Amino acid sequence: MINFAQNFRKMSKLIHMNNEYAEWVKSLSQRFRQSQIKASVKVNSEMLRFYWSLGRDIVENSMDNKYGSGFFNNLSNDLKDSLPGVKGFSPRNLAYMKSFYVLYSPLISQQPQEAGGNEFLQQVVAKFKTLDSGRDKLPQVADNSSDSQILQQVVAKLAESIFSIPWGHHTLIINRCMNQPEKALFFTQKTIENGWSRNVLLNFLDTDLYERQGKAITNFTKTLPSPLSDLAQELTRDPYVFDYAQVREKYDEAELKEALMANIQKLLLELGNGFAFMGKEYRMVVGGDELYCDMLFYNTHIHSYIITEVKTQKFEPSFLGQLSGYVSCANHILKREGDNDTIGLLICKSKNEVMARYSLEGFNQPLGISEYELSKVFPKDFKGSLPSIEDIENELK
Repeated sequence: MINFAQNFRKMSKLIHMNNEYAEWVKSLSQRFRQSQIKASVKVNSEMLRFYWSLGRDIVENSMDNKYGSGFFNNLSNDLKDSLPGVKGFSPRNLAYMKSFYVLYSPLISQQPQEAGGNEFLQQVVAKFKTLDSGRDKLPQVADNSSDSQILQQVVAKLAESIFSIPWGHHTLIINRCMNQPEKALFFTQKTIENGWSRNVLLNFLDTDLYERQGKAITNFTKTLPSPLSDLAQELTRDPYVFDYAQVREKYDEAELKEALMANIQKLLLELGNGFAFMGKEYRMVVGGDELYCDMLFYNTHIHSYIITEVKTQKFEPSFLGQLSGYVSCANHILKREGDNDTIGLLICKSKNEVMARYSLEGFNQPLGISEYELSKVFPKDFKGSLPSIEDIENELK
């Protein structure tokens, strides 16, 4: 009797006074119990679909407007009472569920005929039709399928990806990408492709990866066949963020490269998925002469060697001549059957974009130009000012 009285007091006045609201809370409880049964097989996906449906109810029925400023607190208390022991129904989390629906509904809640005016979805369809490689990520459809049929398949696949990552990841994406569904979807898919943890996702959300992805100045369209040119462009970033590289003021190229090599795992993470490190100061022997490129990578997604040169100066056209020579030699020495053409990537401290574009016109090798950023540099005598092990030991004594 006491427990009943305590539970009764926990329930909001609203649930006793408004039959419509009470019925809705009851239906939520039933739907949640049903989702729990399915969750034994697909816990995350089913739970996210339930969160999606809850958010949809709130938005489509204007629940928070209809039931006043205390709505999320009331709903939290009532769901906790209806589902004792179940976590995840805090007022804050319920507000996230509403935002979850608001953020992604422009992409996955439309019928094909309604989506015709959605520029982003139309771009996805166009890319799907032109890039055979896109069929690895999107469902197979007949070659003579209409745009409407393809769009149905694309929307279904987008929904599948959205319901595939953990809820904690979604809350981070919601915080950073609200009102930007395309950006949110970008990070959703990157999380799936790379298996990002929450910390890694948060790092890339804070480095403006969406704005940097595929932004290098390149001549790939002219020098690589389609769809390889598009895929290679997507691998680039501008600028590259080397905030983990600790260097001193007036650092030189050797110090920057050493700092990058000391953080090779972070460098590979910044370069993107599919990059494998092949060597630093990589040696190629050409007609008895030796050439050394700064860094050699192989990308398993596009099956190409990627030669990367790092310059701590502003871009100069002469840098491309050296890089183009390395690329040509790599095609003769390293490239094997099944490999695509080698790509050259020049990463400079800064660049004149017009000069960079004009300079690329004179080369037939696939080359790209990007900048890099450092979060901070240390005073020139920083390393010398650190106490030695002996100093620390003497101080402790």
